[in-house]
Amino acid sequence: MKSAAKPRDRDTRHPEPADRPAPDDAWLDEVIACLAAGKAVRRDFAEGGRLHIDRPLPFLCVFVAGAKQAVVAREITQSHASYLIAPDAAAAATVIAAVGRVIQERLGAFFVLEYGELDHDDPPARDAPYLPPFTIEVVASKEPAAQAAAKAFLGAVGTIEGKFRTAHMDLLEPPLKEQADGAPLTTFPCISVRFAPIYRETGTQRIYPELRERLIANIFDAGLKALAAATASTTDIRVSTHRAFGRKTFVETVTRTDRAIDEIAASFDFLLAVTPINSDAAWAEFVSSRHQVAPRLLYRPLTLEVEAAKKKLFSIGFEHLEDPLLYALYREKQQELDLQLSMISAREGRTFVEFGRALYGPVEAKLLDVATDILAQTQNRVSKPGQKPAIDAVDSAYIRNRAQVMVSTYKRQYADFNASVELRDDIPAGLLVSRSQLLIARSTAMSRNRVEALLNHEIGVHLLTYFNGSAQGLRLFRSGLAGYEGMQEGLAVFAEYLSGGMTLARLRLIAARVVACAAMLSGAVFPETYRLLVDQHRFQPDDAFNIVLRIYRGGGLAKDAIYLRGLVQLLAHLAAGGSLDPFWMGKIAASHFTAMQELSLRGLLSAPAVRPIFLDDAHARSRLDRARAGITPLDMIAE
Repeated sequence: MKSAAKPRDRDTRHPEPADRPAPDDAWLDEVIACLAAGKAVRRDFAEGGRLHIDRPLPFLCVFVAGAKQAVVAREITQSHASYLIAPDAAAAATVIAAVGRVIQERLGAFFVLEYGELDHDDPPARDAPYLPPFTIEVVASKEPAAQAAAKAFLGAVGTIEGKFRTAHMDLLEPPLKEQADGAPLTTFPCISVRFAPIYRETGTQRIYPELRERLIANIFDAGLKALAAATASTTDIRVSTHRAFGRKTFVETVTRTDRAIDEIAASFDFLLAVTPINSDAAWAEFVSSRHQVAPRLLYRPLTLEVEAAKKKLFSIGFEHLEDPLLYALYREKQQELDLQLSMISAREGRTFVEFGRALYGPVEAKLLDVATDILAQTQNRVSKPGQKPAIDAVDSAYIRNRAQVMVSTYKRQYADFNASVELRDDIPAGLLVSRSQLLIARSTAMSRNRVEALLNHEIGVHLLTYFNGSAQGLRLFRSGLAGYEGMQEGLAVFAEYLSGGMTLARLRLIAARVVACAAMLSGAVFPETYRLLVDQHRFQPDDAFNIVLRIYRGGGLAKDAIYLRGLVQLLAHLAAGGSLDPFWMGKIAASHFTAMQELSLRGLLSAPAVRPIFLDDAHARSRLDRARAGITPLDMIAE
């Protein structure tokens, strides 16, 4: 269910109502000139009126304020790409007539959808054994476009659930709402929608926020379907989905909100904040205790004032966005940042693990079965603990040099690919991306044949989606939509497979993280989880320690289960005919596919600025075709 913006009485970027002109002839002449030239219009006028048309469309959505505080009808109206907020019916009729003439001349048709609210709701009695339907009234003029719109609206709205209350729909006969002098609001084809204010408590008039958002989202969607039906019945305009009639421009408030959210997201690095800085000393301490006592872990001192950051986070208002989809995306991100800040505040505390469970979810039984099966089926193919196989190892300096070469390759394709590569002494062995930086632990050593695959993981996915997200115009797509990490890590692991670098050891490590995470969430302590990996699953002692260190950092971090979870989801997505293309546009989850599709249809997203270079390899394309035919994680191991 998508959410929508909260009510707004006036846009503070515009003059006060007393300074705004009424929609007189000169004012309307300017509007008509803009529309005739195909330009966007956003004009405020007297008493809180506003005309917003972001592109020529064969319709106008209208809300007549009058004396009623029908806040939801107003919000639904201003969620559309073409809308009019009028202080009274007379002003509405004047603007509709002027706009309608020029739009009809340009596009061959014009249609009006008016929203309003009924005076009251008939709530159920406190002791009622069931919840009665709530009323939605639709009045349609007799033209084919209006009749098609009414039919589409009623069909869509019939599925609405308002907190266990279904919609009871009445299709009424004209006349439509009239002005005081008896003249109709418009002579263009029109439907008028009225719904019961079920989002308000009867008597106190207190708002039910969740119910309001649900009502806005559903009626807005039904309205788009009505507009699509009216358009299809009277013009040659065809769209693949009614959502294509949504906004194609961001209002200024969206940009301000996006910058405010990004400023908070950029004020801290969650993973660095919960990653120990003494991993080598911790291993030595653990060995000295004969693997019986959890080591003491040290962390970077926090420069972040969590309470101040939270106060700033929740001071960001989304009520001015005028876009239900963006409202939902930013609200989700706000909640995710809140959980991350709570975790940082609870670092090394008892509640840290529970906040992590809320952020990353539990380890599902099915996921644990997949991980356990991988470890069981590969156990006979690994060396016994204490017997390290000989490998052609390279050090961190070599990895840094290869990383810089890869970054340069991407930069030649896209000049704004301004990634930096840095060796660090304060992170555990391995690689870590922090926004536009690739951090490499100086203690890192790995097999030479794993380097390119791992760099494709970090640079070809994590950094690439950061810079592609930056190019989208909204920074939300570079910091990541809420919940993006699982699919992002699954995609990054899949990049290793496409690069021919998915080894037995790597897949076992990813599976072991799931098993260790499940043990931690079930209450096992550090030494118990370590022994589980060494004794039962035959991991080398230092490898097992590094896995467990990641799982227990900060007080118990549930994040590491997302690698295998995301990989399994991605393989299922590809086997079902899904595409990888949307994933390169920014940091998103599979659950955002519908949102990304809608934003693309509305022209608010562009194609990726740069694509992964590993996809240019013929072997990678062959592996991708194989994945589309259906494979399991075990099928990904390089021969």
